[in-house]
Amino acid sequence: MIDEMDASIRSFLRDSVVNGEVEVAFDAPSSEWAAKRTAPTLNVFLFDIREDIARRRVEAEPVTNDDGVVVGRRRPPRRFKLSYLVTAWTQRPEDEHRLLSGVIKAFLSHEEFPREQLEGSLAEEALPIFASVGIPPPPERSIGEIWSAMGGELKPSVELVLSVPFALDELRHAGPPVEESPRIQIDARDGPSESVKGKRPSKADTADEPDSDQIEETFTGGGEDSPGRRFTVSTIPRKR
Repeated sequence: MIDEMDASIRSFLRDSVVNGEVEVAFDAPSSEWAAKRTAPTLNVFLFDIREDIARRRVEAEPVTNDDGVVVGRRRPPRRFKLSYLVTAWTQRPEDEHRLLSGVIKAFLSHEEFPREQLEGSLAEEALPIFASVGIPPPPERSIGEIWSAMGGELKPSVELVLSVPFALDELRHAGPPVEESPRIQIDARDGPSESVKGKRPSKADTADEPDSDQIEETFTGGGEDSPGRRFTVSTIPRKR
């Protein structure tokens, strides 16, 4: 998934910011890498990966067949924040500043990563990829420490953060749909047993509650010599 995001970023930057003479690289911008650079380059270095807790979803999503019947449930995708350090490398500071300005303008125009620029399986993902540029870093992280860890010299940079969904292939199959009314057998220690059978509600009974998530069936059991008991069974419809 990360490699597909890298390819998508390269495609987007080539179409929106740079021309054919400027390369897009994902190497760590260390002093060794800078010494080997031979062409103007826009460097997009992935330096941090962590889950996007604020957008976590925990409820399972229903999976339906062509008839709209729920056949299983799948855990929702987990989102991860991919943080990139974007720097420009040319012979003149003016050109570097122009490239960084282009990066900021391009991503400010798209709060969601352009779907037509997505590569691989990301293009088939229904959930959007959120993009933010230039946001202040969290207190536990400083840009100066990042440059010191890479052993390079401090340069003007822009932080790009993408919230990317990671799909989970875990599918929990649902049981077959209920086609019969419920049957309940109650055995008493000192008395007669009770056997009751529910009555499935008709369409007329539920027509006034089209948006209800549950259907309630009420029935009474017992014989001629016993007062009987009243039962209420709530069932969840299989169709969405």
